Amino acid sequence: MKARVTIMLKDGVLDPQGEAIKQALTSLEYNKVNSVRQGKVIDLELNESSKKAAIDSIQEMCEKLLANTVIENYEIKLL
Repeated sequence: MKARVTIMLKDGVLDPQGEAIKQALTSLEYNKVNSVRQGKVIDLELNESSKKAAIDSIQEMCEKLLANTVIENYEIKLL
């Protein structure tokens, strides 16, 4: 089973990489970009028997390692 985890900073958390990307876009004359939030995508392939077991396992991975849940949110999609 394949899954994709998207991790983004929570609203209100400063995103210096997103701001650097926005400034770079502005310098390339893409002036209509109002803001940029940068995140990460992690693709996983699991040997799980059910969708529920896969999601439960991935949630545990996110809580323990993949995401810093103090400042980041994550979304899980089974592919």
